[in-house]
Amino acid sequence: MKQLLSLCVLAVALVAWSFTSPVHNGYHVGDQARDFELKNVDGKMRSLASIKDAKGYIVVFTCNHCPFALAYQDRIIELHKKYAALGYPVVAINSNDKVVSPDDSYEDMQQRAKDKEYPFVYLHDESQEVAKAFGATRTPHVFLLDNNRTVRYIGAIDDNHEDPSAVKTKYLENAIDALRNGQEISLKETKALGCTIKWKRS
Repeated sequence: MKQLLSLCVLAVALVAWSFTSPVHNGYHVGDQARDFELKNVDGKMRSLASIKDAKGYIVVFTCNHCPFALAYQDRIIELHKKYAALGYPVVAINSNDKVVSPDDSYEDMQQRAKDKEYPFVYLHDESQEVAKAFGATRTPHVFLLDNNRTVRYIGAIDDNHEDPSAVKTKYLENAIDALRNGQEISLKETKALGCTIKWKRS
């Protein structure tokens, strides 16, 4: 009887713990991301290590079709133009399954990069393993890495996806500027807003 009571108490405690303890998939701020190698829209395989003179990386999970990704694509281009010369290039990754989202095929990625004249790499995460490793769930979803690939910021680009002129807080730029200046990043994580990544159907 005592053993049964003990088991019941343990079960209740485990249930309570599951509701109060946050569950995180992928990298946390402070974790070191592993390098990866993915196919770029130019047909070449690229890794983080292959990007020369980088002091950090603005890894953005994005895609072709999502309205949120479309709303941010010009801002992502501007981010690269502003920060790549300072050592912080954009590394854009599309992890959507083309069967679920046909507009996110590799061929459509190539066309989008050509049409928008992407100045950054646009990588195809066909296996979706990189998105899973990072814990990316949305498009866009940003991970700011330093030169050791340590995750320093995770989340949204800014606080207004609808209107760039109405942005009040540029979360990502604030984090990059703090990192560049050797300062503590005051806001290390925000909620990424966007379409869900289209995972392969099992």
